[in-house]
Amino acid sequence: MSIFAVLMKVHYSFDAINAIKNPVLTIGTFDGVHVGHQKILKRLNEEARRNDGESVLFTFHPHPRLVLDPGNTELKILQTQEEKIRKLERMGLDHLIIYPFTKDFSNTKAEDFIREFLVEKLHVHTIVVGYDHQFGKNREGSLEHLEKLSKIYPFRVIEIPAHEIDEVNVSSTKIRKALINGDIEIANTYLNEPYEISGHVAHGRQLGRTIGFPTANIAIAESHKLIPKIGVYAVKVMLEDRQTRYGMMNIGVNPTVTDENSIKIEVCIFDFSETIYDRQISVYLLKRTRDEKRFDSLDELTQAIHNDELEIRAFLAASAH
Repeated sequence: MSIFAVLMKVHYSFDAINAIKNPVLTIGTFDGVHVGHQKILKRLNEEARRNDGESVLFTFHPHPRLVLDPGNTELKILQTQEEKIRKLERMGLDHLIIYPFTKDFSNTKAEDFIREFLVEKLHVHTIVVGYDHQFGKNREGSLEHLEKLSKIYPFRVIEIPAHEIDEVNVSSTKIRKALINGDIEIANTYLNEPYEISGHVAHGRQLGRTIGFPTANIAIAESHKLIPKIGVYAVKVMLEDRQTRYGMMNIGVNPTVTDENSIKIEVCIFDFSETIYDRQISVYLLKRTRDEKRFDSLDELTQAIHNDELEIRAFLAASAH
């Protein structure tokens, strides 16, 4: 684990926050913590060091769109809260404030948010934002708004100009589209690391064990977590004890053995025989190798899985060089 994972402090309320030295802060949902977000966080950390301060991300849970549009069943997010925390730890952030997002909070005017939360509670030193950042009720807050308020309250505003952010040409929406289309390599490039699916290992039919390919069935707590396109994937696996393994994963409905329509996520960990039911597991998607198919018999299914293993082991071996 990175040393940053030890240093970053996660706060869920202002009551538990001790004095933060010269807070250099940015605001946003940061779903995916993609390469565009990472540029902002890098600048945030640089400014914090330059001002003998500490970097702070003020974010929200649940995702604001889940609260403001609760009937939208199509809306999916790239990270569970735990996945986001782990990735932000790796970015070198000093403090993460996760504030409860409610409809009442969504009606907070931009100036009230700045005064009540950032100035009076945090004593913010510097606010770092992208050139097109908006916040507050009806997204009325803007860079111009912040600059005007900085003349009233004792904080600085730093804008990350358009050319620095736009040159990466990425957004959470683009990543969602790539994952839905099965373009895992494109999504991983935008994320600057493999897409993560995490959860606990649930009991399943244990069919894989009977045909020589035992699998771990992953149960995901967040119903709005985006599941990529159905198919077979080469994956890296991280277990609770920080063991790193590799294997193959199927996302699908198991059409050969069941007529159910519910999506299942099953990972076969190579060269691994431990029992890991009810343990936490993180799977990182490296490559999508084929669509899910219906086979006429278990023998055909077994042969196809054997072929998948050979292909994925060859891919992993080639990637290691």
